[in-house]
Amino acid sequence: MGKKILAFLLVLSLFLVPGAALADECAGLADGSNEKVVCYENKIKESQGQQKTLANTISYLDNKISLKRAEIGQTEEDIKSVEKEIVTLSVKIGRLDVSLTDVSELLISRVGAAYKRSLFKPIMMLFSSKGLTDFFERNKYLQTIQLNDRKILLELQTSRDVHQEQKDLKQRKQEELEGLKTQLSAQRVALGGQKAVKSDLLIQTKNDEQKFQQLLAGARAEYYAIQAIIAGKGKETEVGHVNEGDKIATIIQGSSCNSSGTHIHFMVAENGAVKNPFGYLGNIDHINCSGPGGYSECNAGDPFNPSGDWAWPINPRVRFSQGYGVSWATQNIPWIWYDFHNGLDVNGESSSVVKAVKSGTLYQGSYIGGCTLRYVRVDHDNSNLDTLYLHINY
Repeated sequence: MGKKILAFLLVLSLFLVPGAALADECAGLADGSNEKVVCYENKIKESQGQQKTLANTISYLDNKISLKRAEIGQTEEDIKSVEKEIVTLSVKIGRLDVSLTDVSELLISRVGAAYKRSLFKPIMMLFSSKGLTDFFERNKYLQTIQLNDRKILLELQTSRDVHQEQKDLKQRKQEELEGLKTQLSAQRVALGGQKAVKSDLLIQTKNDEQKFQQLLAGARAEYYAIQAIIAGKGKETEVGHVNEGDKIATIIQGSSCNSSGTHIHFMVAENGAVKNPFGYLGNIDHINCSGPGGYSECNAGDPFNPSGDWAWPINPRVRFSQGYGVSWATQNIPWIWYDFHNGLDVNGESSSVVKAVKSGTLYQGSYIGGCTLRYVRVDHDNSNLDTLYLHINY
């Protein structure tokens, strides 16, 4: 009876943890093979968007970790293959070097002989011959030598062409190898990031489904609050006119309204439509912490590419934790269910002061939706642009 119950529980566990059977099937495929990578890619596609429970989310993260390991194995196999090709090419080039040397030495000797023959007049050869038969044989011999000289020249040119082709191919393979090594390094960083996401999830939830649901609810509440603020649904009070560089708020230290980590969420909007802030902000001293590690470590995940001329709302050095649009966080953090980040998350390492990036009318606002999200908004002078600064104190 006990064995039957145990068997039933084992079968039941496969249904409680979606994808477990397929994950084992993927794991049985050859390391470094494309089939293993494709297997995990398909598994992740099937479970995409199903991270509604802690068990599903952990299974999803395990598959992403396994996929990254499979990609690393494939890259390592590619590196071994290219390294073997480079060794083979090096041997071929070495042999061609010897061949070129031999043919060049032979050609030099033949050039000297040809020069001596050029000094010998045909009429002199006729008179020095023992007869017409001897003359024709000598002439035939000279023609054969000339043909051989041409053959040597052609062999030299062919050897040079092949030699250069092999050297060019080796150079391309060496560049390919460097690219694969860079790719491998990035994949290992990404693997570390995915492990960190899973570890962070387990730390935050303590393997408790209720705590996980709170994370999801918090992410949704913050997202809807931000969307409501952009739509003009926040409760605002006009403060008055401010100039570029004036202090308008301070950054809340620590967590605030369903968001962890000290930062401001900075947005640019035109008639209610968000814009990429990097299109307006100028370059600044910064540290890119938008990838794996979050607020505790600094690994780049999103590009930091300002192309405008605005001053920043915080003093340098800027700590950049999430970019605009499809960010590393929206792609990798499982409780962030939306796929588009509508602003920049940044913090100042030397000061918590928030400044107006342009002159305009300042509004202090808040939106209550599960928690109170405070913000300030500057309606810019002489344009339809607004800038919004969230997770702040007035």
